[in-house]
Amino acid sequence: MCLKTTLLVAFCTLCFSCQRKAETSLFNTTKSKNNLTVNSELLGASKKIMVIAHRGDWRNAPENSLQAIQNCIDMGVDMVEIDVRLTKDSIPVLMHDKTIDRTTTGKGNVADWTLEELKSLYIKNGANHTTHHKIPTLEEALYLSKNKILLNLDKCYNYFDVIYPIIKKTNTTKQILMKGKASLEKVKKDFGNYLGDISFMPIINLDKEDAFEKVNTYLNDINPPLAIEFVFSDLKSPIISQFESIDKRGTSVWVNSLWESLNAGYEDDLAVQYTDSIYGWYVKNNISMIQTDRPQLLLDYLRANQLHN
Repeated sequence: MCLKTTLLVAFCTLCFSCQRKAETSLFNTTKSKNNLTVNSELLGASKKIMVIAHRGDWRNAPENSLQAIQNCIDMGVDMVEIDVRLTKDSIPVLMHDKTIDRTTTGKGNVADWTLEELKSLYIKNGANHTTHHKIPTLEEALYLSKNKILLNLDKCYNYFDVIYPIIKKTNTTKQILMKGKASLEKVKKDFGNYLGDISFMPIINLDKEDAFEKVNTYLNDINPPLAIEFVFSDLKSPIISQFESIDKRGTSVWVNSLWESLNAGYEDDLAVQYTDSIYGWYVKNNISMIQTDRPQLLLDYLRANQLHN
């Protein structure tokens, strides 16, 4: 090998090494907050309207990717919602769908692939283009988020026993907000061993006949939830007018601005053009937690109105 070729190879090797080091340090630049907990953020003296990013910052990175979470940390989002599925070898990974068809370069059910096999794939972005990002494990996501951002875990109610040891291992229990549609009685039966360690948020559909009963049951419990996620396709429910009183009782009100069937039409896409009237409605109705598909837009609005740091 001639001297010129040798030097070229050495230079390329050095560049690749520097690139890998830069990628490794990418997720270690944010200052940690050692006192970051769901409880302190929802009940703290400096309570604010919280911004929750749905599947991370998926407009600028693949959904449920580590980069989508890091983007949220960097922009100052309060909480990121991520979806958890189990692999064939029972390893929790971040994936919204039961299948990997829509979001990866593979095909089939998540449960039919081992973690090693899934790690050979690449995640696709929202435009269906393949990226360099890999499917993250829950453990990787927890370590990235530790002391930096709160986490709302979805799709994993039925196998929480499997993921709880990982949450304990990473020492992130106080940053986790679990959720589900089950009754209080069932939640206590299923999560009784964890409720002192993990915060649980019920999801209540105000379009359902049993909504009022469910809300009262949860609020009148000896340990009412820190938050309730409300879903409604219209404004007919009288409970919407009680959001302020619910919040004053110590239970934060969570509403999704994602699409119209969840929020009576006060959705993110309309907020792009009518920001004040859409996001302003959430403020006027005493909603203290907003899950959004446009976290930067919502943050900009809230900060402009001194409603977020």
